[in-house]
Amino acid sequence: MAELDITAVARSSGLPASTLRYYEERGLIASTGRNGLKRVFDEGVLERLALIAVGRAAGFTLDDIARMFGPDGRPAPDRAVLTAKADELDATIADLTAVRDGLRHAAACPAPSHLECPTFRGILAAAGTLRAPGKRVRR
Repeated sequence: MAELDITAVARSSGLPASTLRYYEERGLIASTGRNGLKRVFDEGVLERLALIAVGRAAGFTLDDIARMFGPDGRPAPDRAVLTAKADELDATIADLTAVRDGLRHAAACPAPSHLECPTFRGILAAAGTLRAPGKRVRR
């Protein structure tokens, strides 16, 4: 496998070198050595960085992501954790869809005041059950 210096990895991954050094410090990636003062990585680091990016996009913390790699460095995610995160994302999508639909209704509502609109009043009532997208308050 080819080796890439940190500049090439940064360019290919779109991540700044500081992030790559931080990921290495956290044990998420590992350099194979140095070429002068520059860290050198196996080209497989790009796939690992892509997996980290997918995990971050899904809302996993770096600690969560670190636990998804086995002792040999290969991906070994707990499928129950993945399912739970997918369920959490479904709830967030539902919440955001309701917010989007409410905004669209408010923008087009013909009522003289939004507070006179039964649909908008329903949105206000529903908003009392939401803390933030994806975070439902149990009542």
